[in-house]
Amino acid sequence: MGQQEKVATSLAGAVSEGISASLAPVDAELARHYPGDPGTRQPIHTVYVPGDVFAAGTIRSWGDQALAALDEHAPDAATFAEILGISDELAVPVYDRVRAKLLREPVEDLRVDFEDGFGVRSDEEEDQAAARAARLVSEAFSNGTNAPYMGIRMKCMESNVRDRGIRTTDIFLSGLLEHGGLPEGLVLTLPKVTYAEQVSAFVKLLEAFETTRGLRPGRIGFEIQIETSQSILASDGTATVARMIEASKGRATGLHYGTFDYSACVGVSAAYQASDHPAADHAKAIMQVAAAGTGVRVSDGSTNVLPIGTTEKVHEGWKLHYGLTRRALARAYYQGWDMHPAHLPTRYAAVFTFYREGLEAAAARLKAYVAKIEGDVMDEPATAKALAGYLVRGLDCGAVGADEVTALTGLTRAELDAFAIPRRSATLTATA
Repeated sequence: MGQQEKVATSLAGAVSEGISASLAPVDAELARHYPGDPGTRQPIHTVYVPGDVFAAGTIRSWGDQALAALDEHAPDAATFAEILGISDELAVPVYDRVRAKLLREPVEDLRVDFEDGFGVRSDEEEDQAAARAARLVSEAFSNGTNAPYMGIRMKCMESNVRDRGIRTTDIFLSGLLEHGGLPEGLVLTLPKVTYAEQVSAFVKLLEAFETTRGLRPGRIGFEIQIETSQSILASDGTATVARMIEASKGRATGLHYGTFDYSACVGVSAAYQASDHPAADHAKAIMQVAAAGTGVRVSDGSTNVLPIGTTEKVHEGWKLHYGLTRRALARAYYQGWDMHPAHLPTRYAAVFTFYREGLEAAAARLKAYVAKIEGDVMDEPATAKALAGYLVRGLDCGAVGADEVTALTGLTRAELDAFAIPRRSATLTATA
């Protein structure tokens, strides 16, 4: 061990105590504003289905249509890989996992849409559709045909549709309670938010509902859809989206970028409205920074180019969607929207390729970090957290298997979670 060093200090314990006391308010603010990742699964996409179209068999129908598109336009792994530029090494495992996913869990997150996808209908028609959606969602969670996350997108809090949005929300939530309760995977999406006060108003609505129905305060969370320039930058030059997160009082679970409404708002011509436009990149970068550390997740938007029609058209649509999804993943936007069943094959292909092509390298780096083995990369705790998070997300969506990850890292899922979410999990002690 060598010679024991003499340890000398000069400061009284009161100095440290005083500093800690002075920073106590800051510590409390940090804990309140930046609680860290919630530790729950983040779906890799959201599917929107109009309220009048949603049916008991919608999720299975989307999976079947996606499989039919593969059968017709990419009937084997080699063809699919060639279209998308997937390596020979990953062609078969990715293709097989995509097909298995479409059979097992074709949709990870579904929103029954009462906004743009539903349009303006009579009150009676929307009342009936909202009540029907509540019944079908409850039945899906009861019989196991549900997506992991399901809910509605109501109309926004602007004056011309506010009352309708409030009533639809009330009907849907009341219906869920009448049919057995609020499911754990419940998600609400508040669209076209422009001012933080609109978020505050929606919080008041949920607070009133929880009080009326005897629910735990804060039980109902919601996503905020970013579709206007004012939701990014306020008239005084501040970041409105940060105010919205604060106004949600801890209820906000996500920020969802609305590609086409936002693009139109800032004057992008229709032909150039896309999730990789510089205007989109700017908005999402602001969203990402505002949400970092808050526990609120960021979702990319969608493409309106549908992979339908001739095989040539389908392949063109798939290439575009695959490329946009891969681009988003590299920028840490781990969720997006899908507008058509034929988008599902390339959503899962892009996500699975992203996690499988980096699996061995990420696992090796994390294993070396845990064992304190020196190599050509010196990783820090923050990087170990990112490596574990990458593996956990790959596990959650089905891109990689638990046995694979354990074999490569020597870590259990619980140990991976402890690295990925250190503030919410027991600390894992690295051993030699």
